[in-house]
Amino acid sequence: MENQKHIQKVYYLALFTVFYNILEGVLSVYFGTQEDSVALAGFGLDSFIEVFSALLVLWRFKGKGEEQKEEAVISRERRATFGIGVLFCLLAIITFLGSCMQLYHQTPPETTVPGTYIAILSLTIMGFLWWAKFKLAKQLDSITLLKDAQCTLSCMKLSVILLLGSLVYTIWPQIWWADSVGALLLSFFIGKEGLETIQAARSSEFTSGCGCIS
Repeated sequence: MENQKHIQKVYYLALFTVFYNILEGVLSVYFGTQEDSVALAGFGLDSFIEVFSALLVLWRFKGKGEEQKEEAVISRERRATFGIGVLFCLLAIITFLGSCMQLYHQTPPETTVPGTYIAILSLTIMGFLWWAKFKLAKQLDSITLLKDAQCTLSCMKLSVILLLGSLVYTIWPQIWWADSVGALLLSFFIGKEGLETIQAARSSEFTSGCGCIS
């Protein structure tokens, strides 16, 4: 009975993660595109990966107790996790090339105020989600939920990078390259996540979850 209560909380957290990250991703990509902010747009695309991770959690716990289907579920999650890793790597390449082009053409964003607000909001909400998921992962002894919590923690790290880049440009507009350098740092972490996720998906010890290592 106690486990069922915890699993119900997992559903609520995962659903909230999906809806919040869809909203965050759409707003980040929109403002990033409108204001030529590669870091903000890249951050927005990363939000959709967090959505995919939460959907995997929903999928995983929906089959809880159907032991005969456990192997099939893990197999599907392995393929999905590998796909997330590939998506991370592609996103890292796109973000890296975009920021390099901005540096080459010396093109600053018009403003990064939306990026500042989005990063602060993301840090607040994702901080709560990470704590709640990590606590539930220990209570349920769930590797799936633990790795999803690690994905949320990675999202928080990306928020910090975005916030620092936005604040630097807001305070010192003459430092036009701050946003692009922030995007370069962003691409490094995204690429690192991608490689680790692919490695986790191909591991013989793979169980389930997003496979991110933070």
